[in-house]
Amino acid sequence: MNTSLDAGRRARELDALTEVDLLVVGGGVTGAGVALDAASRGLSVALVEAHDLAFGTSRWSSKLVHGGLRYLARGDVGLAHESAVERGILMTRTAPHLSRPLPQLIPLHDTVSGRTARLAMAGLRAGDGLRLLARTPGSLLPRPRRVSAPEALALAPGLRTAGLRGGLLSFDGQLTDDARLVVALARTAAGFGARILTRVRALALTGTGAELRDELTGRVFSVAARAVINAAGVWAGSLVDSVRLRPSRGSHLVLDGTALGLSGTALTVPVPGGFGRFVLLLPQRDGRVYLGLTDEPVSGPIPDEPTVPASDVDFLLEIASSVLRRPLTSADVLGSYAGLRPLLDTGGATADLSRHHAVLTAPSGVITVVGGKLTTYRKMAQDAVDATNLPAGPCRTRGLPLVGAAARPTLSTLDAGPRLVAKYGTEAPRIAALAELDPELGRPVAPGLEVTGAEIVWAVRHEGALDPDDVLHRRTRIGLVPTDLAAARPAVADLVGRTLAGLEASAP
Repeated sequence: MNTSLDAGRRARELDALTEVDLLVVGGGVTGAGVALDAASRGLSVALVEAHDLAFGTSRWSSKLVHGGLRYLARGDVGLAHESAVERGILMTRTAPHLSRPLPQLIPLHDTVSGRTARLAMAGLRAGDGLRLLARTPGSLLPRPRRVSAPEALALAPGLRTAGLRGGLLSFDGQLTDDARLVVALARTAAGFGARILTRVRALALTGTGAELRDELTGRVFSVAARAVINAAGVWAGSLVDSVRLRPSRGSHLVLDGTALGLSGTALTVPVPGGFGRFVLLLPQRDGRVYLGLTDEPVSGPIPDEPTVPASDVDFLLEIASSVLRRPLTSADVLGSYAGLRPLLDTGGATADLSRHHAVLTAPSGVITVVGGKLTTYRKMAQDAVDATNLPAGPCRTRGLPLVGAAARPTLSTLDAGPRLVAKYGTEAPRIAALAELDPELGRPVAPGLEVTGAEIVWAVRHEGALDPDDVLHRRTRIGLVPTDLAAARPAVADLVGRTLAGLEASAP
C-alpha cells in the first residue's frame, strides 16, 4: 500500500482522472472519511478539495474526541451513545497514536451549588455508563470521581483557591491534532487507491459527475462518476441549492499553560445560565492551552478563514477567569481561531440546532452529508457511502487502523521521542532517522519551537503539502500563534522549496 502523498502523485493522478465510481467533494474529516470508507470497500474514488486537506472546520475544533456529555445534558441519549461508541473506536483501533485520555476537572467553587454539583456528577456517571456500553476499557478512560480541594489544586495549580471545596474529575479523549487526523485518513484512503487531489475546485455538480478546475494551472475539465458525495461542510450549500445551513461560530483562544498554572488536566467551567453549556481550558502537549468555545450564529458569505470577534474573546476570558487564581486579559491571548459548524437550518438558535448528521439526496442525485461532530466522522462516512447504493462490500472502517496506528503498548516501544510518536505513530522512527542523517533537519525551525526540519521535509514528501502554508497551518500548527508563524516562515519556506525541487528532479 502506497500511502505517500506528494506533488508528483497529485499531478499523475489528476492527469489520468476521467471516471470513477465515487467522486467526493471536500477534504475535511468527513470527506476524507468518506474516501477511506469507499476505497476500502473496493470502489474507485477521487477526492477533490479546493484548498488543502483540513483547510476548513476540521482544523478549527477543540481537538476533543468526546463521549457526548453535552448531548446527555440535553436528553439526546442516542447521539451521546453514538459519540461514545465512535470515541472508543478511534481511541482503541482507528488512531490510538493520535489520541490520548484527557483528565477533565469541574472546579467546585462557592458559586456552584451542591445541587448543581450532584446533577453534574450524575451526568458524568451516566456518561461513564455509555463508556461501558461502548466497551471502552476503564484502564483507558477511568470512572469519574469527586476530588478534594487539595487534589483539585494538585491537578490544576492555577485554580482560584478562595471558595474551592473540591472538584469533579472525569476522563475524555483528546486528539494530538485534528488536522493530522484528516491527513492520516486521506493517506490511508490513498493506500487503498483513492486519488486525493488538493487544489482542485468543484465548479458544478450533478449526480453523475462534476466540472472541476485545477487551481494550480487553471485547467477546467469534467469527470464522470457513478455517484457524487458533497462533503464540503459549511460550503455545501454553495454546491447544492437545496441544502440550507445555519453556520455557527466556535471560537477558541490560545494561551500559555505555564502562565495559567495548567498542564495535564483540562478545566470544564459551567456557563452561568446556560444549562449543559461549558467553557473548556484544554492543555496541549506543547504547553499551550486552548480556551473555547462559543456558539454564535453566522450570516452572510462564508469566509475561507473565520476570525474571532472581540465579543467572543471577552466572553471566553470572563468565564475562564471565574475559576482561575489570576484573572485573564487580552494580553494573555497568544493567538485565536474559529471554526464554523455546518448545521442544518431547522429554525431556532444555533445552540439548539441538532448535532446529528444528515445525509440528503438532491433532485440532481448529488448526496450531501452535513452536520455531525468530528468524533462521529466515521459513522457519517459510512452512512454517506451506504446512501450511494453502489455495489460494494460492507463497511470495514470499524476495525481499520489509520497510517501510523498501533496498540498503545507498541507505540511506547518505538525508537523515537514521545512528541514524534504522538504525531506520527509508527512512522515516528522514520522522521527521527531523517534528523539523524542530516543535522540541519534535526534542528527546530525557529527558536522556542519543537517542530524540526525533518517534519517539514516529511510533510512535503509524504503528507501532500504543496506550499509553506500547508505545512505551517495544517501539517504543523505553528500558524496558530502569529509570533511563531513569523519566526518559522523563512526556514519552512526554504525547506519546502528545496524539497519540492528535489522531488521534481527525481521524478521519472
